[in-house]
Amino acid sequence: MRASSQATGSAADPDGLEDRLRRFATIWSRAIFPVTATSMTRPEFERHLLPLARELSTALHAGSFDPRSAQHTGAALVDAHCTDPDALSRTLGVIDSYLVLYCGSAQEYSAEELRARCARLQHSVAAGYAHALRERTLVEQEAIARSSMRARSDAAEALHATEARFRAIFEGAAIGIGIADLDGNVLEVNEALTRMFGGLEHHVRGHKVTDWSHPEDRPHVWELYRELVRGDRDHFRVEKPFYRNDGTVLWTNLTVSLLRDADGLPQYQLALMEDTTERRLLNLRLRYEATHDALTGLPNRTLFFERLEKAVTAGGGTRFGLCYLDLDGFKAINDSLGHAAGDRLLVEVADRLQSCATAPGEMVARLGGDEFVALTTGPGAQREVHELAARILAVLATPIRIDGREFTVRGSIGIVEGPAGGERTAAEVLRSADITMYRAKSAGGNRFELADPEADARAITRHGLTTSLPAALERGEFFIEYQPLVHLGDGTVHGAEALVRWCHPQHGVLGPDRFIPLAEHTGLIVPLGRWVLQEAVRQARFWQQRHADGGPLRINVNLSPAQLHHPGLVADTVAVLERSGLEPGALCLEVTESALIGADEDLLKPLRQLSEMGVDIALDDFGTGYSNLANLRRLPVNVLKLDRSFTQGMQRSPADPVDLKIVEGIVSLAHSLELAVTVEGVETGAQAVQLRELGCDTAQGWYYARPGPPEKLHALSLADAV
Repeated sequence: MRASSQATGSAADPDGLEDRLRRFATIWSRAIFPVTATSMTRPEFERHLLPLARELSTALHAGSFDPRSAQHTGAALVDAHCTDPDALSRTLGVIDSYLVLYCGSAQEYSAEELRARCARLQHSVAAGYAHALRERTLVEQEAIARSSMRARSDAAEALHATEARFRAIFEGAAIGIGIADLDGNVLEVNEALTRMFGGLEHHVRGHKVTDWSHPEDRPHVWELYRELVRGDRDHFRVEKPFYRNDGTVLWTNLTVSLLRDADGLPQYQLALMEDTTERRLLNLRLRYEATHDALTGLPNRTLFFERLEKAVTAGGGTRFGLCYLDLDGFKAINDSLGHAAGDRLLVEVADRLQSCATAPGEMVARLGGDEFVALTTGPGAQREVHELAARILAVLATPIRIDGREFTVRGSIGIVEGPAGGERTAAEVLRSADITMYRAKSAGGNRFELADPEADARAITRHGLTTSLPAALERGEFFIEYQPLVHLGDGTVHGAEALVRWCHPQHGVLGPDRFIPLAEHTGLIVPLGRWVLQEAVRQARFWQQRHADGGPLRINVNLSPAQLHHPGLVADTVAVLERSGLEPGALCLEVTESALIGADEDLLKPLRQLSEMGVDIALDDFGTGYSNLANLRRLPVNVLKLDRSFTQGMQRSPADPVDLKIVEGIVSLAHSLELAVTVEGVETGAQAVQLRELGCDTAQGWYYARPGPPEKLHALSLADAV
């Protein structure tokens, strides 16, 4: 029967959350049961805590996080008679140590986010506990006040009994009680209030209420007091600090009530004080932990963003300057020495950054990882932010010693500066600084760059294109244009190169230079390249079937370096050819020269397999890399495609003799290796004549035709193209 029950529970709770909640409730009950005045047994008390544990877990993982829901947990502890001061501190300790451990296994939030939520839940539990305890105390206070008034009004009939009863309540109360006359002279205080002020009665008795003003008193506190003494109100409640005799501050929840005589005239004032100093310190500590980085002690993203919003929205002609710093090469240090050494380096960097931002209006924060920000505000921020960035780079230049080794830390900084109260939001300012930082990093690092709105717009556009690439492929926004390959000997169309385009809904038609690098960076180049291959091969087969008398047309398709490394390249190519019925010899795959520099046999193997089955391999952009001609013998290529840079020198009259000699030498070498030569970028008839005289086999360029739709390809002839 037990096995069956466990199996059912496992099926109902596949993640084991209920079991972890029970373990959490067990730890919680063991921690606070010894200090709880309850009639329940410990197992009963544990079952009482289980629903509260479930509420905390639900609040921790809520999509719309609201820490106030945890206030019910604190109030429930008070209802369960967990009113001993240790009960709250032990509860907060259990939540801090075990809530995320047992209930934080969800994948949708990071460990840092769960810890931040846990800290705020502790704050709410403490607030709910304090509120419930205060309400309970106020009920007792009202009882005490009524007993006090009743004792004085009945003094003539039962003076001794009333005095005894009053003294028992007055002296035994857990909260501080004081009685003063209407002039503010303190007449009576109980032991609890005396302890609050240092333990000596003469520190309290004999003083006037007005002697206890404090600089942090709220403006309306003393106005409420004057209204009470005049009889305009019967009581008021405030949070009020007091100075103790030793100079320390006592924080209290203060309730002052007016005691009237039998005729209803004001006679005395009764003060009830709850010491909230420790709770306030706890709240401050939780606030600090929620707004500061645990490793470096610097303000974290939350606190920094609050400060940045104030700086950006402030008026009065002020300015702000923001430095966004990312360490160069920090990952290498982490990987080589470990994360512990990396943490020590971050702590040292944080200390140095703090030493740079000591002026009024300056602050440094850690956003996470090796990213830091520095903020300066004031009328001179435009000059000061550049000086701040220079100081940061200067202090980073001094080597840092870790585990007996010295490291020179470099950093890239993006600077955004401007007037406060402008149109930009804090989020936009931070994003602009981030983009500018990456611009500094791409320029070599160890420098700072100033934000450029146009560069920001280009970066944002690139990001937008990157994020919309996957959906664009699914929606069919890509299309192919074909540029004919012309045989230089007789001017006939030899084939065509497939060139992919993107018809973007907002930006119009985009060339491959705008999105191919993005597709390579995101990995989408593999499915995109597969689609281009499928469409180009299908089109080539259609041409052959429609114009069978004209001979087979070849189709050239570009391969990116990422596709070369993809394990499915050969299988995908074979499958596309078999489905279309196109002969392998009618397909030519173009690979850039730079992609094969230093290529090992593992990279060349799929190209060899494709070449052996009849697919031609063209070495594209030849002449732009190292042009190691000796490597041509080991590369499985059939065609050399000369880069358009060789034809540019032929546009002048006379043509550059050096370019002519280079092309002549490459053509001679290629033909000796039985390689065909194709030339790109032919724009004039003179270029075409020279290339034909130099022995080039095929050419493409605007002189013949611009890239266009497939139906125009067979309408071309040499005369038409010219």
